[in-house]
Order: sequence, then C-alpha cells, then structure tokens
Amino acid sequence: MVRKTVFVYDDSLSRHSLSDTHPMKPERLRYTYELLDSYHAFTPDNSLLVPPRSATEEEILQFHSRDYLEEVQRLSSGELYSPSPKFNFAAGDNPPYSGMYEAALRSTGASMTAVEALLSDEADAAFSISGGLHHAMPGYTYGFCIFNDPVIAIQRLVQEGLKVAYVDIDCHHGDGVQHAFYDTDAVLTISMHESGKFLFPGTGFPEEVGEGKGRGYAVNIPLYPYTSDEVYLWAFKEIVEPLVEKFRPDVLVTQLGIDSHYLDPITHMSLTTQGHNAVVAACAAMGIPKWLALGGGGYDLQAVARAWTLDYAVISGQVFADEIPDAYQSNFQVETLHDHKELLIQQTVVNDTRKFAEESVKAVQSLIFPTHGLSSI
Repeated sequence: MVRKTVFVYDDSLSRHSLSDTHPMKPERLRYTYELLDSYHAFTPDNSLLVPPRSATEEEILQFHSRDYLEEVQRLSSGELYSPSPKFNFAAGDNPPYSGMYEAALRSTGASMTAVEALLSDEADAAFSISGGLHHAMPGYTYGFCIFNDPVIAIQRLVQEGLKVAYVDIDCHHGDGVQHAFYDTDAVLTISMHESGKFLFPGTGFPEEVGEGKGRGYAVNIPLYPYTSDEVYLWAFKEIVEPLVEKFRPDVLVTQLGIDSHYLDPITHMSLTTQGHNAVVAACAAMGIPKWLALGGGGYDLQAVARAWTLDYAVISGQVFADEIPDAYQSNFQVETLHDHKELLIQQTVVNDTRKFAEESVKAVQSLIFPTHGLSSI
C-alpha cells in the first residue's frame, strides 16, 4: 500500500550526548537517515522528509509537572549542580547534561510535527525516529527518557476526538504510556516486551489490565529471554491483531524499539531485523486510517539503522534491495538490511520461550478478551 508518508528528521536531533559511556547514542538517528537517503527513500512523491520543531512548554505540561520541567531547565543550563533525588537524575541511566532540555523539546517536538502532518492530512503515516521515549513519568526521568513524547502525542490526538490504539514492541515495557492512560477507554495500550522478571522496568505483567473505565484497555504480553521471530510474531497475531481490529481505532501509534534485536547489548531477545519488520508489516496490514510510528530503544547502532530503514519501507510502501548501497556499506561495514546469520539457540530455550509466550497469551485472552467481546478460548 502506498501512503502519503512523512519522515521527521534533521541533524538537530542527533547532536547531543547523554555521556561518553551511555548506551543511548543519538547518532543512531543520523545513521538511519543516511541509510534511507542512500536508498533515495525521499525521492518518491509520497515520501516527504520534514524537519522537526521544538515542543512548547504548554505541550510538555500536558503530562509533566511544572516543578519537574523547571528542574530539567536548571540542570540543562548548568544552573543546578546537585539534582533533587525525587526527579531521578543521576550518573548512570539518567545523567543530567548540558542542553538536555533543548534536546528533549526537540525530540518531543518531532513527534508533534508528525502528529500535525496526520491531522492536517499532509500525511497518512508519519515516522518520528527520535520519539518513542516511553518511560518518562509525570514528575521524573526514567529509563533514558526525559519527556514522554508518545503520551503527549496521543493526548493531542485524543483532544481532536480520535480513538487511539498504542502498540509498543520495544524490548522494555511501555510503563510511562500505560501509566498515562491506565484509567481511560479512549486509548488501548498494548506492550510486547521481555518480561519484567528479567529486565527493566520490572513491570508489564498480564495482570496489569487498567482500572475504572480503563479496565481491559491496558494489555501486556511479557516474553521470555531469547524469544525468536517466529514466537514473537505468533504472539502478536494472537493478541494484538484481534484486539486492534475489535477496538477500531482512528489512529494507530506504534513504538518501534529495536532493542529486541539479538545483537542488542543491554537486552536478551533474539529478533532479527526481518523479524521485527514482519511485525511492522502486520501493523501496516491492519489498515488503520492514520499511523504514527515512533522510534524507541535500540543500542546496536547499525541494527537500529537497518531495522528502521526496513520499517520505513513498509510504512511508505517502498521496496529496498537487501544489499546496502556501496557508499553506506563501505562507511559502516554492514552489507545487508536483513540478518543472514543463523542464530544458534538451544532447543530447550526455544521450548521455554514458546511455553512462556503461550502462558502470556492465555493470560491476556482470559483477562482482557471478555471486555472486548472476544472469545478467551
């Protein structure tokens, strides 16, 4: 399917640095753009490259508290050298750094640029690769995330009277987004992730189903370490497809973290770029009128670039050759978009991943499906 598609990027999104040793490297965004550009991805009439704007203070305050926003401003400017513990800034996962307020406004603004392209009918689909920062909480930073752009983007869509399904395939649970919409039925949140028994943030179990009007609208599908393409896609089709079809959203918002890749240095899953892309293709096949795609995690930089290039091909209805163009290939020593290495996973582990996925699927079907008039059998 050929969609009018916007890709939101310029180099202002990739110039900052969290720290020399931090796994979140903004240059992965530039690599993704450069790889797409090497395929002439922005040449077709339906594929438009647009620069981001910065988010406004008013937009940030739709979800985040003013005292938190002001703390980010002070730390960013160097005015404050001893952050308050309640805001969770510290060396390690969430270090304060010079210019972080402006960088966070820019990545959130990129997602708002994408939203505005959808609302104006400039685009049917939009991809904001700097977005997807799904852990940030109203009053503190969390999991490398300062401002929660998925929440702020979804809030804008809901304010426009639109019904939103949020599907998060990052390796980590989309806890901040779940928190924001836990008590509403206007937004269906679905997160597929490595189980919180094994990975940060330690949440995202099937029993987290929402509350009040939102009961049955928070969906969690935890998976076992080393889950492969086949098992992952099976679980997606068992849960995500029937729920989204029944919910009938006006907008599909996807968080496309690729830290589920087998080369990722901080997680334990075993997806390939083509396995990840098969899930994105399944999202495309749902035929939702508007699609907001966001980036997310991913800490093997070339796995990120290759996966999101494949994803943009699906989103924009293009086909890219598997062999990477010479200029990019010679610069980064990567040869193909797909992974061709055979993954050697012990059969006992394969069996464990399948059993764990089956248990998660069964739990979700039992706890969630009746709310939506779906059979739990």
